[in-house]
Amino acid sequence: MTLELLIHAIVRQTTLLIAQLATSGGARAPLAQVANQVFLDLVRELERQGVSRKVSADMFGLGLRTYQRKIQRLSESSTDQGRSLWVAVLDFVQAHATVSRADVLNRFAGDDEVQVRGVLHDLCESRLVVATGSGPSLAYRAASEEELGSGGHRAEDGLEQFLWALIYREGPFSVEGLAERTQLDAAELEGWLGRLVDAGRIERNDEADPVTYHASSLVVPLGSSVGWEAAVFDHFKAMVNTIGGRLRTARTGPKLADRIGGSTYTLDIWPGHPLEDEVYDSLKTLRGALGNLRERVERFNNDRELPENHTKVVMYVGQCPIPQGNGSDDVD
Repeated sequence: MTLELLIHAIVRQTTLLIAQLATSGGARAPLAQVANQVFLDLVRELERQGVSRKVSADMFGLGLRTYQRKIQRLSESSTDQGRSLWVAVLDFVQAHATVSRADVLNRFAGDDEVQVRGVLHDLCESRLVVATGSGPSLAYRAASEEELGSGGHRAEDGLEQFLWALIYREGPFSVEGLAERTQLDAAELEGWLGRLVDAGRIERNDEADPVTYHASSLVVPLGSSVGWEAAVFDHFKAMVNTIGGRLRTARTGPKLADRIGGSTYTLDIWPGHPLEDEVYDSLKTLRGALGNLRERVERFNNDRELPENHTKVVMYVGQCPIPQGNGSDDVD
């Protein structure tokens, strides 16, 4: 029961974060694929941990056949290999002013027709695609920016920095691997990767087969109005890795407590409190100390080749003043 409550609480907080990100700066980011992606990521992670599909289906409260059909719909298209059927159908519709249902079914003839119809229904329900007409004249078109309510947000804003952060934290990536990870077009990614290489932010390994890209550093300027998405991803991944690492070593007892884990401190202050400035300056102080430590480590490492078994020690420091009483910004 405690574990279920913990999962529900984490899902709740993650949902709040996603909602705030989706509406930041007046944007209205499409969320239709989020639930699908969460489902697929959970499925893949459970399989990676050795959980059978029958057991996974039970964990989701689904029959095995229903579970498998849902995976089939969201996984790789038989017609367009390397992309999910959901994404492939959406891209096909977006590439045309209007397209009939018959044309869509013909385009994806290699996939189960029931699955293709289901994807079209999902896309219409999510309002990414608009259906017009009925019967034999039923056709589809992509929703306009006004219908999506994008709020003027440009998809390319911060993309370069975000790709840099993703490659640094999860690379090396081939173009195909990064396309699968981000659901972006491979040809478009090659352009972004080329610019990152030219800027010296990432490195290209031509000796790998296929060619891969990796990064040895990541810098997101403090307070930058562009690229903040990369910083949010980096913070969140550091937190998740820390919690995951602590869970994996939970049975070791206090042996690694000072090397893996985190601590949360809450300090109550008010205007005129004798320690008010010291509390508010804590984040700045810790940033300065850790920045100095990183510089000393980098100076030592610059003239040396890192051994293959080296360890990346990731530290995350956060601070958030939460006013109490009326107008509290705390989340539940």
